[in-house]
Amino acid sequence: MRVRVPATSANLGPGFDALGLALTLHDEVEAWTCGSGLSIEISGEGAALAGAGEDHLVIKAMRAAFAVTGARPAGLGLRCVNRIPHGRGLGSSAAAIVAGVLAARALDGAGKLPDQDLFELAAGLEGHPDNVAACLAGGLTLAWTAGGRPRMLRLEPLAPVTPVVCIAPAPVRTDLARRLLPDAVPHRDAAANAGRAALLLAAMTQPAHPGRHDLDALLLDATEDRLHQQYRAAAMPETSALLRGLRAAGIPAAVSGAGPSVLALLGARGEPGYRHRLGSLDSIARETGIAWRVSSLDIERHGARVLGPPT
Repeated sequence: MRVRVPATSANLGPGFDALGLALTLHDEVEAWTCGSGLSIEISGEGAALAGAGEDHLVIKAMRAAFAVTGARPAGLGLRCVNRIPHGRGLGSSAAAIVAGVLAARALDGAGKLPDQDLFELAAGLEGHPDNVAACLAGGLTLAWTAGGRPRMLRLEPLAPVTPVVCIAPAPVRTDLARRLLPDAVPHRDAAANAGRAALLLAAMTQPAHPGRHDLDALLLDATEDRLHQQYRAAAMPETSALLRGLRAAGIPAAVSGAGPSVLALLGARGEPGYRHRLGSLDSIARETGIAWRVSSLDIERHGARVLGPPT
């Protein structure tokens, strides 16, 4: 079976561990069962992990899914074409997990692993549901936990927004970034984030706004964060500098996931001023002194897909 999974940007500023956005940057995985052994081929990002064997994340996710469905394939084969950068805050681990559980379900029969169970399994493997939700459902997602079980809601982004990612040249481990967060934050900061997250959802999903500049201002306010970005700034000084520069120029921007990449939300490509704002973004990125890879993407509306058997 072939599976295609998108990159994701989580948090979006104030929506820590809750909001996610799917992006048109994809990994493609081809998986099959065979008589014996384990074969892994990888091209692109993470090619050095081809020798990880059973510790490869896609294989681990497949094994976890097979354990639920009761399948016991004698051998597995895996071929990955990876485009999502690893360790950059763009959901590469969530993409690998989703690819694995979807491929396993497709190989063993969808009826044995319903959608909600698949989501719960993938979120459990990832450790938090925000990237997994966006990867599976596409669009803009809200994830939360109720009764110890992850839940998600998919929203349709209607605002004329072009996501632009500034991909950092070097990775940061998500677990290290999480250890920088304090155990408690001031009540006023938590309250501010709650309001900004609500504003962001409204700004991204309302069918119309009075004018483009009004939406820019809304998104700039809506992507402000007080819960996590400031606490990680010392560990990612170039990210912090880029974020400050973009926001000072009026460009809505936030750290993508745990970083070190940055997500900016620009207007639609055909709108007046888009090229100017993209040029400003490029210029600000160069001023930080490191080689950011700036990629203008689209919102992935469909999420992960099983493409069927190889042709």
